This record gives sequence, structure tokens and C-alpha cells, in this order.
Amino acid sequence: MNAGRQLVLEFPHRPALGKTDFLVSDCNTDAVGWIDRWPNWPAPALALYGPPGCGKTHLAHVWQNRSGAVLISGSELGGRAAPDILGSADSCAVDDADALSDEEALLHLHNYIAEMGGKLLLAGRHPPARWPLELADLSSRLTAAPAVDIRPPDDELLGALLVKLFHDRQLTVGKDVLVYLLARMERSFAAASAVVEALDQLGLAEHRGVTVPLARTVLNELRIEL
Repeated sequence: MNAGRQLVLEFPHRPALGKTDFLVSDCNTDAVGWIDRWPNWPAPALALYGPPGCGKTHLAHVWQNRSGAVLISGSELGGRAAPDILGSADSCAVDDADALSDEEALLHLHNYIAEMGGKLLLAGRHPPARWPLELADLSSRLTAAPAVDIRPPDDELLGALLVKLFHDRQLTVGKDVLVYLLARMERSFAAASAVVEALDQLGLAEHRGVTVPLARTVLNELRIEL
């Protein structure tokens, strides 16, 4: 970024996490269907997997609100006993589950939840069958669980996602900007988030609205930084 631009202070940005805020398309309809099917899953665990920013965490929050589950990350499992993790809950959602720090802890959590009749939701980039697990008992349990993927977005979903991300930041954007971005940006959820954040920051720094020239500048800078 140009050193002459005004400094913009970073404030937390929190997108809406209700089910009605989740954009449903062909790429994620199976995952949404499995969340809606709870608690009638055929196994104690369910795995959601897909690329960064595809909505796994959003769906985990939706399911947490519906089920009363505890939500933690895979890196937070290390050395913790299942009863301590769950408290009074009988279910748990583990985000970034394929970055887990303690296989034994996840195995005990899975078994404890199964004994109580609860459910375990695992969200990660890859299905459990591709996790480099060393514990055979954990591997057999997780690979037996249903695993549903969230695929990269099509143009319709990517456009709707851009609109939602701009709306979450209270930014008004014309159709010409959306058409320009969709024709030139990387086709991924993560790229959509990065582009909208960069447009928001640059617009604030230069006191400009989100226009096609601003979008051109951001896309060029993102390509350089990547």
C-alpha cells in the first residue's frame, strides 16, 4: 500500500452468523442439508470440509446455536478431558479439526459424546480420511462418519457472497463494480473476503467510495502481494 495514504485504525468486523445469513447454492446445499438433519445423523460424528472461507465456521455456529453444543478449535483440544470441554453440554463442534493438537483428546471426546448420545461436528479443510492420524481407533471412527464437502463457489454464489460481504461492512456498491470483480478476481471464498476487506480499507484511507477504479487498484495490489 502507498505510504502516503491515511492510516486506518483496525476495528473488529463481525459478520452475521444466523442461518438466514448463510448463502445456499449447489456448492453447499449438501452441507446445509446435513446440518438441518441434526440430530438424526447416522453416526456420532459429522465432518464438514472445504476451502478457507467457504462457510464451515458459519455452519458450525448455526449448529452450535441450534444444538447447544460447545464450539472449540482443534488447537485447543490438547490435554483437555472431555467432561471439562463439554461442561453441561452433550455435543461439540471442533473448528479447524484437521489442525488438532492431541489425537488422544479427540478420541476421548468422540467416545464420551457417543456414550452420552450427543453429536460431534468436525470442520476442516480436508475429510478425515485424508488427515495424517496415527491413532488407529480415532482413524476408524472418523472415517466411518459421514463427510460432506463445500465446493468452490459458482458465479451466482460468488456474486451473492460479495453483496453480503459489502453489506456486512455497510458499503454501498454498484452493479458495475460487482461485474468488474466477478470477471477478474480469483474464484474462491477466501479471495472474496480479501477483496472486500481491501476495498473497505483503501476506501477509508483515501476517502473514496467503492468504484471500478478502486477495485482495479485493489485487484492489482492483491496480485502483487500474493
